[in-house]
Amino acid sequence: MKNKQCPNCKSREVVKRGFFKTEVHGTRQRYFCKSCGKKFIEQDAFYRMRNTPQKITLCLDLFYKGVSTRHIQEHLQSFYPHNSSNVSIYKWIVKYSKQIGKFTDSLKLNVGEEMQTDEMEYKTKGRMAWFIDTIDTKTRFMVASKYGNKRDMRSIRNVLNVAKRKTGNQIKIVTTDGFQVYTNLVRKAFFSMKAGMSTVEHHVTNASRGEGFNHKIERMHNTIRLRTKTFRGFHGSTESADSIMKGFEIYYNFIRKHQALNGRTPSELACPELKLEGNRWLRLIELSQ
Repeated sequence: MKNKQCPNCKSREVVKRGFFKTEVHGTRQRYFCKSCGKKFIEQDAFYRMRNTPQKITLCLDLFYKGVSTRHIQEHLQSFYPHNSSNVSIYKWIVKYSKQIGKFTDSLKLNVGEEMQTDEMEYKTKGRMAWFIDTIDTKTRFMVASKYGNKRDMRSIRNVLNVAKRKTGNQIKIVTTDGFQVYTNLVRKAFFSMKAGMSTVEHHVTNASRGEGFNHKIERMHNTIRLRTKTFRGFHGSTESADSIMKGFEIYYNFIRKHQALNGRTPSELACPELKLEGNRWLRLIELSQ
């Protein structure tokens, strides 16, 4: 079978060799490699997972809708014969949020002309942390985000660079607060060698001087705070916390329907060619495989 590759030796001298039956995933086609003699089944996004894709994606959806991992565990106990611990549920959230995030960060977006960038301060387990993000004001799509222990030039530059890569030359205005580092970072992120200058106008709003707020991104931050205020500090490392916040970015962009968008998700406007129907979490996991 020329379209199959052996995961052990990478050979394509592969033939079908019976079936392999599992309690969770049912009957799967088994293959045999003529080169190395290994038998294998096709590895998908849920390979060697002891729970069904439907159960795992249900946990992701409940978590980002505001249900704690312990309450999700209690919910599963009522409907599934084999329960999973809240620790396992947390690991699923981290694993698949990180996996989907790599796929969604590679997407090219259809956005408007203005992008708003801001930061949220977090205090978790006695230490400070920051969530830096940017949003397209037309589609409400959260273009890029990063959770970390610092609000420094490097962290903000990484978010702006990702936003630039995903939006191309569509952005004409970047709106920020009065944090001084934005002046140089915005100019460098959107600098055109061909034009010899920045391609965007940097618009600064300072609420302390009565200049108003970045209303759209502040409204999004209120949504994030409403969900994350119940966290008793993120478990584990900053990397795990970043994966959880990446999962919220995915939920906000691709799963949650917005009243301001007439019941559509931001992804339906920013990447309309991406058709997500039915179980959207499952479809995103499959696309990210």
